[in-house]
Amino acid sequence: MNILISNDDGIYAPGVRALAEALSDTEHRITVVCPDRERSATGHALTLQEPLRVDQISGLYPDGIEAWACSGTPSDTVKLALDALLVERPDLVLSGINRGANLGTDVLYSGTVSAAMEGVLEGLPSIAFSLSSFTHLDYSAAANFAKKMVQAISDYPLEEPILLNVNIPAIAEEDICGAVVTRLGIRRYRDQFEKRIDPRGKTYYWLSGVIIEEEAESDTDIQAIRDNYITITPLKYDLTFASAIPFMQTWTEKLTMQQYRSI
Repeated sequence: MNILISNDDGIYAPGVRALAEALSDTEHRITVVCPDRERSATGHALTLQEPLRVDQISGLYPDGIEAWACSGTPSDTVKLALDALLVERPDLVLSGINRGANLGTDVLYSGTVSAAMEGVLEGLPSIAFSLSSFTHLDYSAAANFAKKMVQAISDYPLEEPILLNVNIPAIAEEDICGAVVTRLGIRRYRDQFEKRIDPRGKTYYWLSGVIIEEEAESDTDIQAIRDNYITITPLKYDLTFASAIPFMQTWTEKLTMQQYRSI
């Protein structure tokens, strides 16, 4: 297979290097196109008001892997790779391995997930990989599982282009209980804005957030990670609240009738 790898932590991040190195000894052709710096939590943003600059990177990845650094967002990198850099269309898009989990509603903000979603928008199956710790530096368990998933997709192709959001617990590989298919949980944060003054006397704010620990249902990615399982959550880009459509149709019909009666 031809495989495109991207991320949101940047071309020099240890997670993407671990992923590329794990796949370097396979028969797959690997191309890495990542932001030139960390672009976490950029969601699906695109760069439209300035040019995208790209540099080929040498000496960082194993021989045989072509690597590029892009000045744009994670979504930019996948778009640029598919439409400008790659000679052949890839069979699979991978994103990660991210530093930190992308669980529950995190996926709405995640650059890692958005890079993979860009592949799905282009009709390509995609996988976003995340290690559920910001401080754990051993990506070997996550990289090994990613390698197994790629081989599984090679042997048993997905029936349609979907996004698989994969989170790996940050523990020793032998302590992982297995892999389970989950649904998204709900992850809530208490936003904190720290007010500061810059050297010119201007006020600015630094955003951070504290996770509010809550009960999570057993079939969610949040609870499965707590139970030391690898989580695999299939995602789609259609955000339609389908069950609300019948009510909304009735509601808009009444609204329309009232408006016309008042004329």
